[in-house]
Amino acid sequence: MNVLSCSINTLIKEGLYEISGVEVGQHFYWQIGGFQVHAQVLITSWVVIAILLGSAVLAIRNPQTIPTDGQNFFEFVLEFIRDVSKTQIGEEYGPWVPFIGTLFLFIFVSNWSGALLPWKIIQLPQGELAAPTNDINTTVALALLTSAAYFYAGLSKKGLGYFSKYIQPTPILLPINILEDFTKPLSLSFRLFGNILADELVVVVLVSLVPLVVPIPVMFLGLFTSGIQALIFATLAAAYIGESMEGHH
Repeated sequence: MNVLSCSINTLIKEGLYEISGVEVGQHFYWQIGGFQVHAQVLITSWVVIAILLGSAVLAIRNPQTIPTDGQNFFEFVLEFIRDVSKTQIGEEYGPWVPFIGTLFLFIFVSNWSGALLPWKIIQLPQGELAAPTNDINTTVALALLTSAAYFYAGLSKKGLGYFSKYIQPTPILLPINILEDFTKPLSLSFRLFGNILADELVVVVLVSLVPLVVPIPVMFLGLFTSGIQALIFATLAAAYIGESMEGHH
């Protein structure tokens, strides 16, 4: 009986582990124009983009002077993004609201899609479907976009005089100031990727060690932390853009 009981427990744990498992280092590749790309990231990114575009169409399809519940929600999201942009960038925040909003919404929906959508039901020849932000290439791309926006904001505001900030308050700090600009996208990328991956790994470990009742609350906590990660990324991106326009550290 003890052997039978142990076998049943082992099968249950293995089944739960398969449901919640994370395949690290395995990818499903496509060849596009001579380049090898991660197909599962493209697929899930397209799903996220479709969700965002569909939501935008619903938001502007029939606007009312007295907003309905759905319109109230979309206006609340827009006001929230505008507040984040204005707080970090300042009075010239207007042109940057679409960029900050796109970052926030893409990361937010990506993180939640990884937690709520049953991606693992769809079988791939290699790897598995997961949140786009669960791939380091996605987080690096988002961080590089932020870095490009950071330099564009500074150059458009001050021209070539923007680079004078690297020798302020003394030319001795030139290497440190240059290094700071390189570490900003690096920190953004690894902060987002590390937190998302760590959250999934925690769930995997808990499922393999304890009954499913315990990991479920952790999964709901993961939804909250996923939203926080999107807010942190968007806030830091706006802060970096505002900093480059002000011209001081």
